[in-house]
Amino acid sequence: MRSAARLSCLSFVAAIGMSMSGAALAAPTQYPLTLENCRETITFNQAPKRVVAVGQTQTEILYALGLGDKVVGTAVWFSPVAKPYEAVNAKVKRLADNDPSFEAVVAQEPDLVTAMFEWHIGPNGIVGKRDQFAKLKVPTYVSPTDCVGKDNSGPGDGVRTQMFTMELVYRNIREFGQIFDVSDRAEALVAELKAREDKAVASVAGIKPQDVPVVVWFSSKDIKGDAFLAGKNGVPAYILSKLGARNVITTNEEWPLVGWETVASTNPAVIVVVKMDRRRFPADDINLKLDFLKTDAVASKLDASRQQRIVIMDVGATRAGLDTIDGIEALANGIKSFGLTK
Repeated sequence: MRSAARLSCLSFVAAIGMSMSGAALAAPTQYPLTLENCRETITFNQAPKRVVAVGQTQTEILYALGLGDKVVGTAVWFSPVAKPYEAVNAKVKRLADNDPSFEAVVAQEPDLVTAMFEWHIGPNGIVGKRDQFAKLKVPTYVSPTDCVGKDNSGPGDGVRTQMFTMELVYRNIREFGQIFDVSDRAEALVAELKAREDKAVASVAGIKPQDVPVVVWFSSKDIKGDAFLAGKNGVPAYILSKLGARNVITTNEEWPLVGWETVASTNPAVIVVVKMDRRRFPADDINLKLDFLKTDAVASKLDASRQQRIVIMDVGATRAGLDTIDGIEALANGIKSFGLTK
């Protein structure tokens, strides 16, 4: 569940114009604006007026910056919109819960299409390739969280060559600030999120987890089959690193498929299970995950399963976006409640 602190923070920023106390005044955007984005050069002659956001994190960042009135279409949702944005989101056309078609996106006549993942809009984008949009003179912006320090050229969710950090989210926010000429709002949002991240880390500074081994289970194509588990450099790994916990999965893949026999060989002290509203795979259902951990011949024998050291984490915390800090708080509370600290 998204924390009250997070909602308070974003409500403050979404109400920009009421108060900007403490935020440094940013220079207005000078157009034409040219940015380097995920190996592409994009140019804006003016602030976009019609935006399609393919991805919940991108949509919510736009809402947090007070740009909801510019969003004419959205897609790829894992969970309900944050409460402060329910009213504005209700006015935005949902093109698809999962992957929209290229035709559905361009039918909205956007002057910007932004994506959360390169596998939606990128060299091999399943929604569309960037040059397809370029031919229609529609600029595309892909979140740097999905391409900086990450190789998406292969199948699956890509390979992270560098550890994710929240600085990539802050870059995304600031670049939106430039694109839409709302850099003051962007700096206010970044300042609020940084303060909250610092507070979350400080709250566990005295915990000193004893190298606690943790596995983060996102979903599975078959509830009894291999599981999509967090790789060593993604968002969940960043959360673990902030707390001194250790990810038992050591591959660079973002969400590798791993067998439960392999997980058993590491015997994690804590299992994080991801909760979401999406229903693409059977194991998207949190109840099926929890039942599996109780009944499966292998998974039920893990120490974490037997001793009920299971943390339920909202899907938003596992994505590179505004909710990532929620994950730090959720796991810290779990580690403390399980008595896994010095």
